[in-house]
Amino acid sequence: MARKSKIQVWSEYALARGIIGFLGIMPRRAAVKSGILVSLLGFYLLKRLREVAFRNLEIAFPDADEAERRRLTKGAFVNLGRILGDMSQFPKLTPAEIERTFEFRISAELWTLYEQGKRDKRGIIIVSPHLGNWEMLVFAWSALYEPMSYLARALDNPLIEDLTVRLRTRFGNRPINKKNSAQTAIRVLRSGGILGILADVNAHPKEGVFVPFFGVPACTSTGVATLALRTNALIIPLCGVWDADAEKYAAVHGRIIEPVSTGDRQADIASTTALFTAEVEKLVREYPDQWLWIHKRWKTRPPGEPEFYK
Repeated sequence: MARKSKIQVWSEYALARGIIGFLGIMPRRAAVKSGILVSLLGFYLLKRLREVAFRNLEIAFPDADEAERRRLTKGAFVNLGRILGDMSQFPKLTPAEIERTFEFRISAELWTLYEQGKRDKRGIIIVSPHLGNWEMLVFAWSALYEPMSYLARALDNPLIEDLTVRLRTRFGNRPINKKNSAQTAIRVLRSGGILGILADVNAHPKEGVFVPFFGVPACTSTGVATLALRTNALIIPLCGVWDADAEKYAAVHGRIIEPVSTGDRQADIASTTALFTAEVEKLVREYPDQWLWIHKRWKTRPPGEPEFYK
C-alpha cells in the first residue's frame, strides 16, 4: 500500500475529527441517530460494500431471499452508525452513565472463573467478533471493572490512530500493536491480565487455519489459540449487542473454552480455533443484523478452491 501524503493524512484526520467532534457535542441519543443517518447514506452510496455483504449472506444463509439479505445488510450499516455515535460520547461519559447504557449479562460461571483467574493469575482472552458495539464493550469493561489490553492493527493514518487510541484508553485500556506483539501479549496473560482480540476476520494462509464458519471453511487467525496454549489462558467469546427493547447494550457470551492440549501443537491450535469460531458463529446467528457483513470473511480459500468474491 502506497504511503499517504501529509495532505491526505491531515485531510482524513480533519474529516474524522470533525465528525467525532460534531457528534460529541450532541446529547447521546441525537449523536447516535445522526451516526445512523451517516451510515445509512453509506448503505445507499457504497454499492461495492453492499455487494460484499450480499455475497457473504448468500454463503451464510443460502435460503434467505433478497429482501432478507437487504434487511440484514442495512442492519449492519445501522450498527456501524450506532458505534460511531456512541464513540463520539466517550470523552464525556461517566461510569454511572455507562452503567445505565451497558448491561453485563454474564453467567455466574464466568464471573466465578474471572475472579478465580485474578486470584490465580490465570489470563483471560476475550474473543469479540465484529458484532454489536465492540468498542463500547471494551470501554465499558474498563470503566466498570478493570482496564484490559487489546490487540489491534494500527490504522494507516497515524493521526486517526492516535484519535481512536485516546478514545479507547480513557479508563486505562492498553493497546498492543498486532505487529510483533506476541511477547507483550504473553506477559499480560501470564500475569493474570485480560486480553481482548477481534478474531472473526479473514486471515492470510501463513497466519491462519481453515475451520468451519457457517459450514464453509474460513481462514482464521491462529493467534488466539497459540496464546491460550502458551499461557494456559481461558477463552471467552463475548460481545456487546444492542437490545432495542431495553434500549441499552447487553454483554452476552458463548461457551467458555479451555484450550485443547493433547501434545500435538498443530492439531491443538486447529481444534481450539474451531471451538471459539463455532461460538462466534452462534452469536452471529443470534444477532445477524449486527455483524460486519461488509468484510470479505471467506476471501482466502483452500488450495484449488475458486474465489468467492469478484
